Amino acid sequence: MLSQRHGMVSPAVLGAMRRHGRGLRHVEPVRDHTAASSVDAAPASACELPSQDWAALFGAVTERLQRLARVDAAAAVTGPALRLPLQECVDALRQLHRGLGESLQSDTQLRAELAAARSQLAGTRAELAGTQVDRQRAEHAALHDGLTRLPNRGHFHARLADSVGAARGETRSVAVLFIDLDGFKRINDEFGHDVGDATLCIVAQRLARALRAQDTVCRLGGDEFACLLDAAGGREQLAKVACKLFDAVAAPLKVGTRHFSVMPSIGIAVDPADGTSGTTLLQRADAAMFTAKRRQQGYAFFEEHGAP
Repeated sequence: MLSQRHGMVSPAVLGAMRRHGRGLRHVEPVRDHTAASSVDAAPASACELPSQDWAALFGAVTERLQRLARVDAAAAVTGPALRLPLQECVDALRQLHRGLGESLQSDTQLRAELAAARSQLAGTRAELAGTQVDRQRAEHAALHDGLTRLPNRGHFHARLADSVGAARGETRSVAVLFIDLDGFKRINDEFGHDVGDATLCIVAQRLARALRAQDTVCRLGGDEFACLLDAAGGREQLAKVACKLFDAVAAPLKVGTRHFSVMPSIGIAVDPADGTSGTTLLQRADAAMFTAKRRQQGYAFFEEHGAP
């Protein structure tokens, strides 16, 4: 018999049972007298039963069918002719039950394999994302200065070569400004390297803010910086840019409790008048910087035969 915990047998199941034998007309559903009245009023459908409940229901149905087959075979009302169809029905139900169980087991296994595959895919995606982030960080570190986060010397040379090459055959010019901080060693010696590093970061930020978006500023190393100006314009325009950079760097700064200023010397070289390669332009901008430092005039253009 069906256990009380299974509640009322589904009307759909009872209808199927009645269609397969007259003896099932008197099957009474077993009610769960301990359940709430709302459960009796709205019994669950057979297809909504959990697998263990369905197995219990199947056992109850087959047991009832077998018992009815034995009763009908013993009675003279229907004769032995009904026992064979009922037994066939029981055998068919058992075969169907085995098939359903195998399908359920296969479905459960497939769901587990699918969940494992999805978990593995998520892990692979996370690893790929991590690898991509690591690669991007490595590329950024290879092209940028670790202290100021500006492009480094190698990155600057690559951009300079691209700009000089792109300017060939066009009317625009490219300019390089070489910047050195006067007396920076004194800052390190007097205040310490932490203050010196903070000063370099402040100078880097000021230079970047003073330039246009299409221009490039880099830290070459130590207290040396370089700026690449694309479509730089004439000497008058370049002089204005140099003055702007000088004022930005020379403005008073504060590091911790320290208040001081640092003065730059700026050298300027222009393509193609002062050179047609990035290396030549940077060298000649460096030479012009020493001219500005020697003259203490803030900035200077490269001169093939500069005055002493």
